[in-house]
Amino acid sequence: MSDLVQWSGNLLYASFILYLVATFLFGGAVRQKKDGQKQEENRWGKLGFAVTVIGFIAQLGYFITRWIASGHAPVSNLFEFVTFFAMMLVGAFIIIYLIYRLPVLGLFALPIATIVIAYASMFPKEISPLIPALQSDWLHIHVTTVAAAEGILAISFVAGLIYLVKNIDQSKRSKQTIWLEVVMYSLVATIGFVIVTTSFNLAGYEAKFDYINKDGNPAEETFYMPAIIGPNEGQLVTDGKFEPIIEVPGFINAKKLNTLVWSLVGGLLIYIVIRLITRKRIAALVQPFVKNVNSDLMDEVSYRAVLIGFPVFTLGGLIFAMIWAQIAWSRFWGWDPKEVWALITWLFYAAFLHLRLSKGWHGEKSAWLAVIGFVIIMFNLVAVNLVIAGLHSYATP
Repeated sequence: MSDLVQWSGNLLYASFILYLVATFLFGGAVRQKKDGQKQEENRWGKLGFAVTVIGFIAQLGYFITRWIASGHAPVSNLFEFVTFFAMMLVGAFIIIYLIYRLPVLGLFALPIATIVIAYASMFPKEISPLIPALQSDWLHIHVTTVAAAEGILAISFVAGLIYLVKNIDQSKRSKQTIWLEVVMYSLVATIGFVIVTTSFNLAGYEAKFDYINKDGNPAEETFYMPAIIGPNEGQLVTDGKFEPIIEVPGFINAKKLNTLVWSLVGGLLIYIVIRLITRKRIAALVQPFVKNVNSDLMDEVSYRAVLIGFPVFTLGGLIFAMIWAQIAWSRFWGWDPKEVWALITWLFYAAFLHLRLSKGWHGEKSAWLAVIGFVIIMFNLVAVNLVIAGLHSYATP
């Protein structure tokens, strides 16, 4: 059993490395183009795609071996769900690439997949027995369908982001350039999360608190980063450690909110260093890679990804979720934070399709909608999972 777990970890690591290699190969395919030449597949693009497929097979091997080792679908905690989401993102990219043969999609999609895998690796990786609420076939059906839908919708974000990077004038300051840079900073902040978490883990930082939980009962919590955000009525019991600056109510997970704050700070520091070295916005740095992109084609890719992803999300995020909620909690809807944000996500993409089809929102407007939709998905994945306590909290470490 332990050998299978080790094998699964090695396969996931191999997929991570292969996705990085494929990113550089796709970069070579894009940079090889001359001004005015169409972004079509060349030998670098073919090689990048081949490496991507091998990486996807390795990640699929991770998923299968971990399933065998645990005895259940490995989507029951944040580490497992986020790595599966990354695999679905790459799987959706492979399908889209086979249709359009656009190396530039790989240049943007694969770095996002590697960042997502790196983000997942910061959560506990241990295999634990399923709690009763998760011992259902609906775990496989609901969670995997949601992850597949979000992976497809992530491709819409990738295509929309490429459209914006190409078409927004980086030579002048505007609302568009500012908001596009906020999106770029958000990606950097995820890297900041990985670096900060790894740094404090290597340093062996620990600070224990006694506090009052959301039920009004005494509890204990161990922080592995200095507590900028402290727990409700918390008392630091470890000598010589950082005293919290802010205390939050019991319904907020102070430890995970503290991690989120550190991630944003770490991302900000990385962003500042990049800006100081390059003297350019990040969007301006990557703009040369998309100068030959066909904007109308990116708009089409983004729209088609939503056309496919939206009905899949409707099944997994609403219909299957409500069936499982009825079985597990004897009610199909309870306004749990995860349920609310799943509904918000569904309503947003429904509005996306309405505005696209009825109001003619194409081009930049549609691209911004694709980006905002992915921001909502990531807020649900990161902020709602890490900060707000609810019935779905069992899925967090």
